[in-house]
Amino acid sequence: MVEISVVLGRAAMPMAQLLKMGRGAVIPLDATANDEVWILANNYPVARGEIQINDERISISVTGPADVYDFMAGSTS
Repeated sequence: MVEISVVLGRAAMPMAQLLKMGRGAVIPLDATANDEVWILANNYPVARGEIQINDERISISVTGPADVYDFMAGSTS
């Protein structure tokens, strides 16, 4: 079985702040609306993509291969 994940952005915060968050809390990410997303297979970056919204369905369109070094460095674009 392969688990597919999509990373929209990243955030760094102290654990104490994370533990204080409740339902409805907002975590600001380091990404903008037009940034590409990372597509991971079993937590390993395999591709880049962009978000597609049609009616009430959200999907990801693959735009190219992933660069593992960019992913590890925290690149969002």
